[in-house]
Amino acid sequence: MSFKTLSSDLARHMPKLRGKMQDNFSLDRITWFRVGGPAQLLFQPADEADLAYFLSSLPGDIPVLPIGLGSNLLVRDGGIEGVVIRLGRGFNDIAILNETDIRVGTAAPDVRVAGAAAEAGISGLSFYRGIPGSIGGAVKMNAGAHGTETCEILKFCQAVNRQGEIVTLPVEELGYSYRHSNIPDDLIVTSAVYQGAEGDSATIRQEMQEVADYRETVQPVKSRTGGSTFKNPPGESAWKLIDEAGCRGINIGKARVSELHCNFLINEGDARAGDLENLGEHVRMKVRENSGILLEWEIKRLGIPENGPGGRRVHPE
Repeated sequence: MSFKTLSSDLARHMPKLRGKMQDNFSLDRITWFRVGGPAQLLFQPADEADLAYFLSSLPGDIPVLPIGLGSNLLVRDGGIEGVVIRLGRGFNDIAILNETDIRVGTAAPDVRVAGAAAEAGISGLSFYRGIPGSIGGAVKMNAGAHGTETCEILKFCQAVNRQGEIVTLPVEELGYSYRHSNIPDDLIVTSAVYQGAEGDSATIRQEMQEVADYRETVQPVKSRTGGSTFKNPPGESAWKLIDEAGCRGINIGKARVSELHCNFLINEGDARAGDLENLGEHVRMKVRENSGILLEWEIKRLGIPENGPGGRRVHPE
């Protein structure tokens, strides 16, 4: 589908804008699943000031949605109406503040931040070596692995609101829980400050290598996937529930449940977003029938189904 173009009208009202606007940008080009329809407008701001100018000038009835590297994301085939904001080079700086603190732009990949902390001898961030995506997504979703979550090391983050105001949010105000925060979708997080602990660089690098080795052994890291599909229910492992329900390796077309790690969905070629979502919903149904547990999506699903906003949804609620 194709949306009404926005860039020319917005450009006339934003003469000082320095970032890049693209109408009807195909999001399958940047999501790890390689699926999804277009963004009505993709905006890539030059820096934080440019982002603030854009948001303060944008009409309030146009929805805004930030995305990161597209790793933990399933964009539906009908695309996303409004503005999708993707932070880039102006938001990927990493600065060592002292022996324990590090400030990072939210476009910086998690793995790069883990490496910078290791080089500086700051421990506590090595788990980021095993998390695909960027710091923005990690802060938004309280990303975690190997027994550590983002909320345990984050001090505060900086963000830009719809009025173009730059605000500072301490970790205590973010409403963190398992894979969740209360950060509104239209609040764009631009940087974060973490507090680790003093450590030995060689030891930290060894921890990172162990994380990388484990991930390559048990996860389909070379496939088109979006990371862990469902959250672990309290006291349970999602992959185990899926396996016990007989869903390891099942497929809908080219969308398949990974045989290596069955909490991962894989696009084996030309799967549609609808195939992946329907497969995930089928897995949820089978798990509920088998165990009585209804799995909750961890992957963020966005946008309009291919057959429109009123399209049929077949999943257990």
